[in-house]
Amino acid sequence: MKKFGKRFFACSILTLFFSALFAVFCAGYLRFLLSPVDKSREDVQMVKIEQGTSARGIGELLYSMNLVRSKEAFYVAVRFPEKLLGLSSPVVLRSGVYAVTSAMSVSQIVDMISSGREAFVKTVIPEGLTIKKIARILENHKICSAQKFEEAAKNEQMLRSFNIPAQNCEGYLFPDTYFFYENMDADEVIFQMISNFYKNLSTLGIEQIDFKTLTLASIVEREYRVEEEAPLIASVFQNRIEAGVGLYSCATIEYIITEIQGKPHPDIITYNDLKIDSPYNTYRWAALPPGPISNPGLVSLSASLNPPKTDYFFFTLSDAEAGRHTFSTNISQHINATAQFRTKRSN
Repeated sequence: MKKFGKRFFACSILTLFFSALFAVFCAGYLRFLLSPVDKSREDVQMVKIEQGTSARGIGELLYSMNLVRSKEAFYVAVRFPEKLLGLSSPVVLRSGVYAVTSAMSVSQIVDMISSGREAFVKTVIPEGLTIKKIARILENHKICSAQKFEEAAKNEQMLRSFNIPAQNCEGYLFPDTYFFYENMDADEVIFQMISNFYKNLSTLGIEQIDFKTLTLASIVEREYRVEEEAPLIASVFQNRIEAGVGLYSCATIEYIITEIQGKPHPDIITYNDLKIDSPYNTYRWAALPPGPISNPGLVSLSASLNPPKTDYFFFTLSDAEAGRHTFSTNISQHINATAQFRTKRSN
């Protein structure tokens, strides 16, 4: 009986020893699974987590991108953050796009995703650019390729969803500061910019804008430099439209040369340029061109929606540095104002 007791005691000690050893091994192995995949690699990968993705789904995504050692260990760590990650509260993983590297531990990844610290690239789209010029900015920022952006701008399904009566979304890409991310889907970029366009329309008290008004705004955008002159320029063009005469906008000639013909931006507009056979040539044809020549901002949109009633039919530059113009009601006044400006520049 004594021998049996000694054997039982010895077995118990051994069992406890191996149990403790196994527990230490499991704890160490779990720490290994939660450690960085490769501390030497700092190359960033953009992880896009869709709305409603489960913790298990996020773990599978991270594992497929070689950003965690184990999808199961990631899931367990999220379920028991107090014990495994040293957190004092439950983890809520948020949708978004995150910059993750293989040098990050599971704890660091969970902290980033639960805090909602998304990875964005600040991208400024100025007023008055065309689809092609915007595409180049996006490509330079590594948001998406210029080609894919230009293709997305012609997406028929997208155009129909926004009731855009054209073959592309020129004019509907609102100029603003955006926070995109690298290698973004071009359709998503287009969607955000058009959505922002309509959001800003609502600040003007409207939900939709007439296509002709948008086209007018796109020309005003390319002609004005001083904000308070935008409505006056819009009134000049509106008066010419109502009179059935040409708009005579050099901005439309520039559009033909750079966007349609694909040539470099001209230093000057020549008389030969004014003879180009194109429906966008407002020196050859009366009324508005077939569609927008740029993507206008709020100033031009507002000016074109409600142009003031004036007798002006002409405007010419009077202060090149300030970008101010002289407005005239007849050709004699216009010729005189132009002559004064030329004399001023030559002195």
